[in-house]
Amino acid sequence: MTQLKFATRLNSFASKPRAEWPDLSGKPTVLQMATRAAKVDGLTDLDLNYPDHVADDPAVLARQIGDLGLAINGFAMRYYTNPAFKIGAFTNPDSAVRREAIDLTKKGIDSARAAGSRLMTIWLGQDGFDYAFQADYHTLWQHEIEGIREVCLHDPDCAISIEYKPNEPRSYSLMPDCATTLLAIKDVDMPNLGVTLDFAHVLYADEQPAFAAALIARYSRVLGVHLNDGYAKRDDGLMVGAVHTQQTIELLRQIRKDGYDGAIYFDTFPDMTGLDPVHECEVNIQTVKRMLTVVDRLEQDNRLSGAIDRQDAVSAQAVVQELMLG
Repeated sequence: MTQLKFATRLNSFASKPRAEWPDLSGKPTVLQMATRAAKVDGLTDLDLNYPDHVADDPAVLARQIGDLGLAINGFAMRYYTNPAFKIGAFTNPDSAVRREAIDLTKKGIDSARAAGSRLMTIWLGQDGFDYAFQADYHTLWQHEIEGIREVCLHDPDCAISIEYKPNEPRSYSLMPDCATTLLAIKDVDMPNLGVTLDFAHVLYADEQPAFAAALIARYSRVLGVHLNDGYAKRDDGLMVGAVHTQQTIELLRQIRKDGYDGAIYFDTFPDMTGLDPVHECEVNIQTVKRMLTVVDRLEQDNRLSGAIDRQDAVSAQAVVQELMLG
């Protein structure tokens, strides 16, 4: 994390549309949302959903976003264009639908590269099941592995990052947690494959974020970090540090220790309750900067490293609370 990059969810900037566009009829365009995002002090990048945000030439769109002073961090796939994807994209029982999902992903990778990005995030939320006796699990897994491998082979210079999530929209996701995702990565066995760690997803997968990051760094690569917060029951998309401040600081310490050099992406939902998205994003950036200052202090304090070596939780908490709160 030598040079801080902050990216954000573009759809957040559709929040409170009348406040920004009093005469707006319908939904704001991609460029309208990007122009609003460019007002955020400290924001450097945007992520774009494919195909949702890319109706025209991606290179032209990238130049337009660049003219606003922002870069494109990466693309993220969305599998909503065909209603058949509801029962699976890469794992659909119909081979023609599986082919459509894989080919759509390849087009997304090509678009990302045309826009100057080398990162494609795939959240396979449609790949899973809802009922006992609904699917053959060996078949589901094999189709998933084959699909991921094929999109990795499409462009070896583009990093493919799996974003895992326990459920939603399926009751059970095929990529629900860190360990299962790492098993899939081992099976796929492609050098351009890694993991996007979403803080709220990790929480309601009943995982400790820093531990998940450490495992990913050991067995694969952390290719993306999505910060947000929540109450570990669903994907709340709350502001950074609103609930799990210590865990967020520990995660930032861990990814720095493991050499993560990508963007910090804010996957928060100000649009869910009509928050001011510009102010919300600015506060997220300020919060992360303050947290990184705490990480610096922690790394310079030998008391913490000693306590961790001894697994002395009380002494470690004393140091962390002191350096956080004074």
